[in-house]
Amino acid sequence: MTLHPINEWRIPKETEDVARASFPKGNVYMKMYDSLGILYSDEDFRDLFPVKCGKSAISPARLALVTIMQFMEGLTDRQAANAVRSRIDWKYLLGLNLTDCGFDSSVLTEFRQRLCEHQKSNQLLDKMLAKFDEHNLINKRGKQRTDSTRVVAAIRLCNRLELAGETLRAALNEIATIAPQWLKRIISDDWFDRYSYRIDDYRLPKKKTERYEMALLIGSDGHYLLDKIWFENDSPIILKQLKSVEVLREVWIQQYVFIQEKLTWRNSDYTGLPPNSICIESPYDIDARNGTKRNTNWTGYNVHLTETCDEDTPNFITNVETTTAIVPDGNMTLEIHEKLAIKGLLPKEHYVDAAYVDSYKLTQSYQKHQVNIVGSVAVDYSWQAKSNMGFDVASFIIDWDKKQAICPQGHISKSWCSTVDCRKSPIIQIKFDRKICADCPVRNNCTKSKKSPRIIKIRPQAEYDFLTTRRIEQQTPEFEEKYKLRSGIEGTISQGVRQFDLRRTRYFGIAKTHLQHVATACAINLSRFFNWSNHQPKSRTRITSFASLRI
Repeated sequence: MTLHPINEWRIPKETEDVARASFPKGNVYMKMYDSLGILYSDEDFRDLFPVKCGKSAISPARLALVTIMQFMEGLTDRQAANAVRSRIDWKYLLGLNLTDCGFDSSVLTEFRQRLCEHQKSNQLLDKMLAKFDEHNLINKRGKQRTDSTRVVAAIRLCNRLELAGETLRAALNEIATIAPQWLKRIISDDWFDRYSYRIDDYRLPKKKTERYEMALLIGSDGHYLLDKIWFENDSPIILKQLKSVEVLREVWIQQYVFIQEKLTWRNSDYTGLPPNSICIESPYDIDARNGTKRNTNWTGYNVHLTETCDEDTPNFITNVETTTAIVPDGNMTLEIHEKLAIKGLLPKEHYVDAAYVDSYKLTQSYQKHQVNIVGSVAVDYSWQAKSNMGFDVASFIIDWDKKQAICPQGHISKSWCSTVDCRKSPIIQIKFDRKICADCPVRNNCTKSKKSPRIIKIRPQAEYDFLTTRRIEQQTPEFEEKYKLRSGIEGTISQGVRQFDLRRTRYFGIAKTHLQHVATACAINLSRFFNWSNHQPKSRTRITSFASLRI
């Protein structure tokens, strides 16, 4: 397709007159155009249309606006396309004539696909934030906060036997559309009985031995099909390029193994099962992973939302990150700062919960970006710290210049060794003299070992200083009062879940799921801009009349 850029448009007079008559006080879309002007231009999406010939493309700037309005109202593609044709407020924002017939709903699907393929999903949010920044609605180096929530994939949960059967069935269905005659030639009639319908657990055998035999039968069929595709001379070459065939190959590697040339169903004993980080849970969404957080288990993704939280500006979402369900929250802290730095939206104070904080992140965020992470770090859980009489690490004096430590009894350490912990993070291991420790009168308050000397492990100096300072600081009433600002992000997540169905995916794959999250963030920002423009105060935490009596 060929893009003929339209970087600005004017609202036709007839469209404007009818819209003003229909909405004398305006609405969210009209307010958006009147206050911010044209949010996107076609030049912002030129990379999506590299081809210089063919059919003229529909304005991607308008499609971006339609996508945001679609998510703001929870519409399907067909409903959104109909709204372009029938809604006067939509025509006003898009600058369309009253007689404009719009476009087919498939255009929205194609636009999302192009955004994902060219990794331009963040453009929707970044351009909106740039426009807000132009109108001084985002404070430079202000306050921001971040939290995450689970996102359930749009797939049916299945056990391992269902997964194997459904993966093979999905491959057969795609092959049947590409090479039906070849497929019919290589399979037997009993395949139609096994794979013509969805693999449901209630249709499978109930006895453990029978289910194992069924698993081996499905495994043999899948291995036979892969063998024919890859090694038969007259198999269509295109079959090797099918996504479902590649998924079939990966699932068979994860679920089956050959032992002495015999196909075996993997188990948790000696054959081993794949870790959650790589284990495919469904042939239809191969990016979804099974995760557990406290008492909640789900299959899908995590979404991390970062928003401003200054009193004098709206609380706009500034960054969205989508990960698989198995990625810890702490892995995203520094990445979020990198993304905010690229946008020029780094905060001075970043409020997060304990999952996002450790000594390394405190140090790196401050040294590289001058961002002060406001969050609680883990306390010292050693028995010495819990005991009133014990000597924890804080009881030792660290001399960084001489690379030695002094214990509470005044003895100097014997060795100082830089190493790494189980997570490959740098630590310093300090060991005291065995003979001195053995004769120490307060040894029982220092170590429970009968023979070994006291050994302490600390972080490098910068991390150690940040960690020690924060552990003292977070015990003060001032920190607790300051930290209350973090809880507001939970209201944003609640709004996203209740109003925009944030916790469920519309699409398959992490790329399209991320696009959904970005569009949802844009919709939340748009609604907050409208409320701010109409001088509506920020919402506070709601409590019942009965609960308020306790305050």
